[in-house]
Amino acid sequence: MAKYTVVTMPGDGIGAVVLPEALRVLDAVGFDAAYVHADIGWECWCKQGNPLPQETLDLLAEHRLGLFGAITSKPKPEAEAELAEELRDQGRVYFSPIVAMRQHFGLDVCVRPCRSFAGNPLNFVRQDGRGGVEEPEVDAVIFRQNTEGLYAGIEWSDPPEQVLEALRTHPRFARFADCDPSQLAISLRVFTRRACERIVTAAFDYARKHGYESVTVCEKPNVLRETSGMMEAVAKEVASRYEGIWLRSTNIDAQMMWLTKNPEDYGVVVAGNLFGDIVSDAFAGLVGGLGFACSGNVGDEVAVFEPTHGSAPKYADFPRSIVNPCAMILSAAMMLDHVGELEKAQRTRDAVGRVVREGKVRSYDMMKLSGRPDVFDQGAADSAEMTDAVIAAL
Repeated sequence: MAKYTVVTMPGDGIGAVVLPEALRVLDAVGFDAAYVHADIGWECWCKQGNPLPQETLDLLAEHRLGLFGAITSKPKPEAEAELAEELRDQGRVYFSPIVAMRQHFGLDVCVRPCRSFAGNPLNFVRQDGRGGVEEPEVDAVIFRQNTEGLYAGIEWSDPPEQVLEALRTHPRFARFADCDPSQLAISLRVFTRRACERIVTAAFDYARKHGYESVTVCEKPNVLRETSGMMEAVAKEVASRYEGIWLRSTNIDAQMMWLTKNPEDYGVVVAGNLFGDIVSDAFAGLVGGLGFACSGNVGDEVAVFEPTHGSAPKYADFPRSIVNPCAMILSAAMMLDHVGELEKAQRTRDAVGRVVREGKVRSYDMMKLSGRPDVFDQGAADSAEMTDAVIAAL
């Protein structure tokens, strides 16, 4: 009997391509696991009217460990148009299944490491002021609050009267008070002190465990005074319990500038849901892009690991897959860390690093090629060849 059982959710598009490649690496590194398939994503929505079936939730509740590929999320009109005809006009509303999964299981701590691998041609470089260029080492880990904020899903188009009545109590809503409700769309940004404390504490714990000197809270408290203000205030309270770790505060807009000037100055960064999404993708762009961007969604009982890239359905239809599987492989390494298989996790990361450093096998993105089926004519490796190289490096 296997030591672990992992619920595998390929999802849509390239999710079904990269997840099996990660499983090959897990087998090669000696991870003793059984894998249980579960459905999720756009096809489930179209056929069942539910992109996150109850069967999938039941499997995750039972086994508490998951690997997820990617999902397709389309705007409201397309979601309604592609729903099975017999399911239409029943009040069904598409909601991202990965967001729903995070909320259902309380996977409120999202961890997104953005570390550069030596030799990656996609790494950030800058002028050194002496006529040359330099390549700073980027080692940032973003802690994103995963279940609240603007992604909580509390939204209205043509809001009902009781919502408008409540909003009219706020003086700044006065300029919208005479607007036809059918012309209004409203999203609420909701923070709770408990969730802020959990994510900030997780960030400081990580910084202390791994030797980072600072934690940066990245929000916008000068404008979003209540929500960002709460996150910053909680961060100051938590920081007082961690002697020797410096708390810094940046505004999300200024952070976008600074990370492309001096990204090596940032270690652990913590933010709310939307800003955490933004800053983690921005840092990912400095270390190779989404082909290397991994993440973990961690709650008290369940944890799910995933690459941060989307489903890229146009690539999934190529006769030979061009997709870089490293983000999925590195997400699997995060799962190994989570269950205490630290040596196997580090061997996996080292193997990816060796493939990148040697540069003999490169995916199309590492060669800075456009995503077309003919990239192999220019020497690009396909998904399986990238995985083969990682396995060989093990």
